[in-house]
Amino acid sequence: NPYPDKSMTRKFAGAEFAAVNLECAREAMTLLKNDKNLLPLPKSVSVLLTGPNADRRSAMNGGWSIIWQGNREDLYPTDKPTVLGALQETLGEEHVTFVPGSTVDKEIDIAAAVEAARDVDVIIACLGEDAYCETPGNINDLTLPEAQLRLVQALQETGKPVALVLIEGRPRVVREIVGGSQAILMAYLPGLEGGRAIVDVLFGDYNPCGKLPITYPQYPNDLTLYDHTYAENCNSHCRYHPQWPFGYGLSYTTFEYSDLQLDRRSIEKGDELKVSVTVTNSGTVAGKETVQLYVGDVVASLTPPVKRLKRFDKILLQSGEAKTVTFTLTTDDLAFFNWDNKPVVEPGDFIVTVGSLRQTFNLK
Repeated sequence: NPYPDKSMTRKFAGAEFAAVNLECAREAMTLLKNDKNLLPLPKSVSVLLTGPNADRRSAMNGGWSIIWQGNREDLYPTDKPTVLGALQETLGEEHVTFVPGSTVDKEIDIAAAVEAARDVDVIIACLGEDAYCETPGNINDLTLPEAQLRLVQALQETGKPVALVLIEGRPRVVREIVGGSQAILMAYLPGLEGGRAIVDVLFGDYNPCGKLPITYPQYPNDLTLYDHTYAENCNSHCRYHPQWPFGYGLSYTTFEYSDLQLDRRSIEKGDELKVSVTVTNSGTVAGKETVQLYVGDVVASLTPPVKRLKRFDKILLQSGEAKTVTFTLTTDDLAFFNWDNKPVVEPGDFIVTVGSLRQTFNLK
């Protein structure tokens, strides 16, 4: 029954849904790099905005948006600002210079973007993909198209600080431009409120709290995942070496983890295990933190994953505030599929990891 409450259609595209879209987009934003605390930017800066996705709504929505491929820019509601529109609303048009620089895969006016960069304080480059879905969206290489890489590399050579905004439905490889960029924000496909959400995060009206739900690869064929087995991380040719790991994400504040406790060090099948940890906001502003609990099996009859995410909880902490987060694990959380494709739980030692803290326990 895909339409359980037909009265909801009266709220379609209304203010209530727009507010939820905006909050979801803000919470999803994942800050991947922030050298020397470039972000959040002060609203007194002058900005060069560039990149193929700086002034497009379709790129923020992706496939199955309005039409099949989602790529009809003329069909999107113009009252929803692009990144350019939201930036102009926030700073004023006189403080924003817009030069596209390139399309997704073709150079347009890189020289003009470089020239414009000389008169601004900071460069914001909105990179990524066209809207797509299904077979028309298939690609042979995850590397971001060369035109966008060349645009960013040319802008990096100006010496002005560069903040990248990645608007994309999959992790495009950006290794060549990571080192020269001072800040990188993963925006995913944030929807119609994405322009506002991106600008809110860039200028500190919202403290980013998203964590990567994917392993972001550093190389096109380097696709070892976070829950790899010990055998997949054994040497320089077989390793977990992503650009950014699963579960990663920065904030404008800092969090410290302490006092990881297990209520017992030995359990039997059917028992529950209580795990608690204290999280402290050691920074100067309020922020949300996603506390992630991983479990790893030390030895099993099949090579086990090094760790698997089993619990998480997002908490809001004011500056200086500390909270104790408690999780409950069951022995079902320790199961894996054996040679017969049946879930089994085997006795032995297990490792619980939260942040950089680790504790071990034994299943009898």
